[in-house]
Amino acid sequence: MKRAEKARRIGEILDQLYPMPAIPLHHGDAFQLLVAVVLSAQTTDAQVNRVTPALFRRAPTPEKLAAMTETDILRLIRSCGLAPSKARNIRRLAQAIVEQHGGEVPADMDALEELPGVGHKTASVVMNQAFGRPAFPVDTHIHRLAARWRLSKAKDVKQTERDLKKLWRPK
Repeated sequence: MKRAEKARRIGEILDQLYPMPAIPLHHGDAFQLLVAVVLSAQTTDAQVNRVTPALFRRAPTPEKLAAMTETDILRLIRSCGLAPSKARNIRRLAQAIVEQHGGEVPADMDALEELPGVGHKTASVVMNQAFGRPAFPVDTHIHRLAARWRLSKAKDVKQTERDLKKLWRPK
């Protein structure tokens, strides 16, 4: 079976199994989604969902999170992996959103990727989930599946993303 045909069939199966996949991170808006996705690195979604209610009660907006100290943020997210650097990054990203984007999460990949702690995958998730823009977040799991299904021979997730985007174009 050719790669394009295999991709089409896999897409059909996934669409049947998961017609409207919801993001497992609890959030109220684009800012909270962005923070939750940053927190999710090296941590389970369940753990992120345990810490974000208290964080978002205290700081539901970029302005309020930017006004918190790094120490106060760390106290709220300590149980997440890499908490010290995440506390620093989410405070800095909140400050950048306030200072550079008027308090609004930018709906632009490049602008998102310039925010502290935001990589390509995080920006892709936010673009897709918060703004409904086609994006293709590829993590190590997708990378491995693409190799197993022989959809990509890439050695890294960025090339896997490029390979998969050629097979699944936005609708």
